[in-house]
Amino acid sequence: MQLQGETTQPALALHSTSTHAPPHPPAPKAGPIAVGIKLVQQEGVVALFSGVSATVLRQLLYSTTRMGLYDMFKNKWSDPNAGGSMSLSRKIAAGLIAGGIGAAVGNPADVAMVRMQADGRLPPAQRRNYNSVLDAITRMVRNEGVTSLWRGSSLTVNRAMIVTASQLASYDEFKEMILKKGLMRDGLGTHVTASFAAGFLASVTSNPVDVIKTRVMNMKVEPGAAPPYSGALDCAMKTVRAEGPMALYKGFIPTITRQGPFTVVLFVTLEQVRKLLKNF
Repeated sequence: MQLQGETTQPALALHSTSTHAPPHPPAPKAGPIAVGIKLVQQEGVVALFSGVSATVLRQLLYSTTRMGLYDMFKNKWSDPNAGGSMSLSRKIAAGLIAGGIGAAVGNPADVAMVRMQADGRLPPAQRRNYNSVLDAITRMVRNEGVTSLWRGSSLTVNRAMIVTASQLASYDEFKEMILKKGLMRDGLGTHVTASFAAGFLASVTSNPVDVIKTRVMNMKVEPGAAPPYSGALDCAMKTVRAEGPMALYKGFIPTITRQGPFTVVLFVTLEQVRKLLKNF
């Protein structure tokens, strides 16, 4: 996640550039490996784990909420006549609702995570220097008000709805398809294959929202000055206008590198936990 945030950095320069200034030549593109090496050289290995406390809290709040709600909807909406399966439309609906609620619950930690990961890229005088996620949340409430904890929440909710619907619904769909066609038995191979496909699909669908969300959450609003972006749509339009449509897929390699293994670990672990619970 840290490298993903780093690779979206060039657009933040838009914040301090006048709309009437002549366009500058685009900065050379740096891949995730080059960014990672530079980060370690400048700030040390610990910089790769910036915001880890916020990441852990976010996953505790966001992932447990969305996974629990999705399973609840799955139990309620499953068709007994179809072997306990849900239709694709119901899977998507369950994912959208579960993801949206989970994101709203985890948004304070999400804002803290984005800020903590981006802090090292700011000039020393502008750095917030949060010590931990609790320090970040406390200072945000004290200095910017409670509403700052939900800054960019519409983007976070939209992203989570897209990710959860594409990730959870597609995993169930891929898994059922593999089993119905008899390509594999219901075991580790099926779970890994279905989860990797789900992770790739989730990365493709969520990356544009991820880029916009990161920029909106990380924008620095100066007292008495208009914010760099008035909202998600304004951010998307300015990004595409200044950098082209493919700017929405900046950081895709770090995204798939993170999302793929994470999704595999998530679903393989979930399947094993379900298996253990059935035996009790």
